[in-house]
Amino acid sequence: MIFATAGHVDHGKTTLIQAITGVDTTHLPEEKKRGMTIDLGYAYWPQSDGSSLGFVDVPGHEKFLSNMLAGIGGIEHVLLVVACDDGVMAQTREHLAILRLIGRPEITVVLTKADGVEPARIEEVRQQAAQLLVSQGWQSVPLFVTAATTEEGIAPLRDYLLSVHQSQSAHQHHYSRQNSYHEKLNQRFRLAIDRVFTVKGAGVVVTGTALAGSICVGDTLWFTGSEQTVRVRGLHAQNRPAGHAQAGQRIALNIVGDISKEQVSRGDWLLSQQPMSAAVKVLVEIETDAPLQNWQSLHIHHAASHITGRISLLNSLTDTPVLAELVLDRPLWLVENDRLILRDISARKTLAGARVINLNSPRRGKRQPEFLDWLSQLARANTHAENLASHLPRGALSLSHFAWARQLTESQLNHLLIKMDAIIAGDWVLSKHNAVLAEQRILQILAEYHEKHPDQLGVGKARLKRMALPALDETLVYTLFNRLLERKALKQTYGSLHLPEHGLAFTAEQVSLWLKAEPYFRAEAWWVRDLATQMGEDKDVVRHLLRTAAQLGIIIAIVPDRYYHRQRIQQFADLIRQYYQDNGGITAMNFRDEFNIGRKLAIQILEFFNRTGFTRRKSDLHVLRDEGMF
Repeated sequence: MIFATAGHVDHGKTTLIQAITGVDTTHLPEEKKRGMTIDLGYAYWPQSDGSSLGFVDVPGHEKFLSNMLAGIGGIEHVLLVVACDDGVMAQTREHLAILRLIGRPEITVVLTKADGVEPARIEEVRQQAAQLLVSQGWQSVPLFVTAATTEEGIAPLRDYLLSVHQSQSAHQHHYSRQNSYHEKLNQRFRLAIDRVFTVKGAGVVVTGTALAGSICVGDTLWFTGSEQTVRVRGLHAQNRPAGHAQAGQRIALNIVGDISKEQVSRGDWLLSQQPMSAAVKVLVEIETDAPLQNWQSLHIHHAASHITGRISLLNSLTDTPVLAELVLDRPLWLVENDRLILRDISARKTLAGARVINLNSPRRGKRQPEFLDWLSQLARANTHAENLASHLPRGALSLSHFAWARQLTESQLNHLLIKMDAIIAGDWVLSKHNAVLAEQRILQILAEYHEKHPDQLGVGKARLKRMALPALDETLVYTLFNRLLERKALKQTYGSLHLPEHGLAFTAEQVSLWLKAEPYFRAEAWWVRDLATQMGEDKDVVRHLLRTAAQLGIIIAIVPDRYYHRQRIQQFADLIRQYYQDNGGITAMNFRDEFNIGRKLAIQILEFFNRTGFTRRKSDLHVLRDEGMF
């Protein structure tokens, strides 16, 4: 377990940790000289059972607040240190406000320097601290009175911290915390790097507090600093060699790969999987401690990162919840439910806390009532299932993006999807309701096509997808096609999709007429008028006959009223496939020469293949697009 300190500068945080653990957490020469903590310090208290309590000593001075914020990320329990001589001070209040804004970790108050004041003063400071905590939302917080120089109160404090470490889940007020811990433990591994150094004979070592998941020696991680994989050659958990470490522990990892110390910076991440992308715009829920102005410049703190950016308020500061978009000057590796601290651009005042509720901020419509209602719904969602249920009505959802945003493992995601009444295809999920609407759209577009092109059998899959559902993923649309085919709401003939009623049958008169007409289509294309003249039949009768034959898939119109037999079209398609395989495509001149036909007819045939979606034009070449259509 990890404890962090908080409190005003020179209130004895470092001395208190040394009294508990015997370790002096100051490590910089300047810290030794000035007698104050500048950067993060760490101490460990080993136990007889092999476990260890870790302590993060954070700086109290306002100038080093960014270092303090880097130290409390992912911490579940904080020691709020108040000196009895000074009492509650400015940084005491700000640190406590920050703790509230990052999600209210559990707090134990430690009054220090009790040997230098009268009992009445100790009681006065006790009352100050209690009132401050109640005002910030903490009730019945444990409080210890100590004097490190005389060891007063240190033993009871040590016993209490040890009991919290050993039996955190034994008390009812820890129950939700324990659930939260198990939730993080089951997620993907995430570690924000706050320190890097080299060890002779080992190489690069990075340290940080694991925010989620678990890690073993030999595992491969994604390093965000240089966007590459690294391998864990060795690790220490809570300052002890270990083969395994997990969320809530202080970890040092010896990483190997094409990496040097100079490539690693505080704020970089080690992740169990390559992330989707870093965020530059993110939608958040805001808890304000001071008025915010729209498009105000801010300092933004996240885990071990400290950047600047702006805030775009999406609703009123009096609304619940307060919603905003953060526009970041430098990308951050954020996930949903991450906490950020917002400070004024002069870095003198904490203004607000922010909780990430969505990583995908749209370009338009962010202030529309419908969108704000949806964001509010996301902000209120307490579980992954509730969050997914909020997403599904809005359309197709990428499972990889959703899993990254929620930091779900593959097994967690699969378990979640089993409970959802939805269509899953590849990386996409679509609610049953939206799937029905999409299928209705497919059938409507196909009916309109049949009405406009009665002499065409139907449409290829790729073309129908572009006509009906251009924005949906191809795998998802093809799944919808298959659902319609299984229900016989759609029919596929010779690679073309059509409505079942569109495929007609010859009348008795047309059967005998077609027997007379079919020999003409051995290799030639025929215009309706020319064939009618050749056969000595009425032009309208022949036109109706050929349209029926086309709907039956026997012949195909390359342009209105000009038909080829399907077998001839198949020969053309086979040649195009061969040219695509050998040469990357076919030109009109190639096609003309191969079949010894006129240039105009060659162009008509190739343009027919382009229209159907079998090929597409790329400069002078015609290249394959939907190979399975013919």
